[in-house]
Amino acid sequence: MKERKLGNSGLEVSALGLGCMGMSFGYGPAADKREMISLLRTAVELGVTFFDTAEVYGPFTNEELVGEALAPLREGLVIATKFGWDIDPETGESRGGLDSRPERIRAAAEGMLKRLRTDRIDLLYQHRVDPLVPIEDVAGTVKDLIWEGKVRHFGLSEAGAQTIRRAHAVQPVTALQSEYSLWWREPEEEILPILEELGIGFVPFSPLGKGFLTGKIDENTTFDSSDFRNTVPRFSPENRKSNKILVELMTRIAEENQASPARIALAWLIAQKPWIVPIPGTTKLHRLRDNLGAVEIELGPEEMREIDRAAREITVEGHRYSESSERWIDR
Repeated sequence: MKERKLGNSGLEVSALGLGCMGMSFGYGPAADKREMISLLRTAVELGVTFFDTAEVYGPFTNEELVGEALAPLREGLVIATKFGWDIDPETGESRGGLDSRPERIRAAAEGMLKRLRTDRIDLLYQHRVDPLVPIEDVAGTVKDLIWEGKVRHFGLSEAGAQTIRRAHAVQPVTALQSEYSLWWREPEEEILPILEELGIGFVPFSPLGKGFLTGKIDENTTFDSSDFRNTVPRFSPENRKSNKILVELMTRIAEENQASPARIALAWLIAQKPWIVPIPGTTKLHRLRDNLGAVEIELGPEEMREIDRAAREITVEGHRYSESSERWIDR
């Protein structure tokens, strides 16, 4: 497995990480715990050193899963998790809002350390920007946790350019995690330039378009009632039908490279910048192996230009979040 550094921080991770959310949250019923522990440990055997979770995934159950699976293999791994939602620390009930008050951050970090069975959090993200708490207070609190040895690096998620700049002035931001893929390219406008300027790494989540860019989803696909894609406008049957043109492009490029559409989509992302580390998620071993094969694919300049030209002519239909979720995005 090739490795990459997240910006100027010196934090070195595998060129592809593993997003763990879907193992217990978001995409239908939680997967079998023993199978997921085996999958996580196999990922380590295959060279993955970068694992992503969050307290709200469950809540708490995903961190507990990651902790149990990786505690025996902890040395050399980078575990990232996130705070920022209003969660009852006793019941684990998500109350639906944001809460990044300093005392909440500290309480969250203590819970994370226990659930992850570790003595430090390698990368601690603010999951969503809390408009009621100055970002300077958030960054300052994480700075204190770093000084205390409980956290190693600070990250932001779905933060806008000015928020990134303000946070970075208080505590250097190691990485920004936001959605980025061939069907969501907004970060190219403002975000990638500021990350490059400040020396911040980029960790794209949903690099396979929540599964759509694998080519395994069409307008006839049905999702479990608890799958959040049921609420995403981009995944309405009519929009899936319209958006198939993007998958057809990926499939054609994939056939030319004797690869899967997923590998091409990930290889395209990896080729954008040397400090970009996508975190595709999966609950299937064969998909994990296929995704990891993307690091061996080197798309040439002409292929990159061809993909870029063709993709820019495609209008992706539907918003990427429901209206209620869109309000949590920092602009």
